[in-house]
Amino acid sequence: MTVILDRAEDLTTTATWHRVCPVDELELAWGEAALIAGRQVALFRTAPTEVFAVAQQDPATLANVMARGIIGSRGSRPTIASPLHKEVYDLETGECFTNQELKLAAFATRLVDGFIEVEL
Repeated sequence: MTVILDRAEDLTTTATWHRVCPVDELELAWGEAALIAGRQVALFRTAPTEVFAVAQQDPATLANVMARGIIGSRGSRPTIASPLHKEVYDLETGECFTNQELKLAAFATRLVDGFIEVEL
């Protein structure tokens, strides 16, 4: 059997805020995967009221694994390292520090009434 994977593309024309979960359900310094409007998203709670959201799909391998990545930083920039090939991405912008040809989709988040919302 042959499986063909395509790179995830943003097919939406207008962004919408989606309520995901209470912020207290996310562990500090740990990633969690969420299915939001049919899209796999990796959430990272880096501080009590700070959550980042990026695509769950690793841009280098197309595997849905980013929630299992390693949280870190480059200077003052929060980062996530892919669990497969260790490419390091900026959690705010999706820029790849280790391979300029790669980019991880990053999404805006906000805290509303104790719930995390993600804009897709």
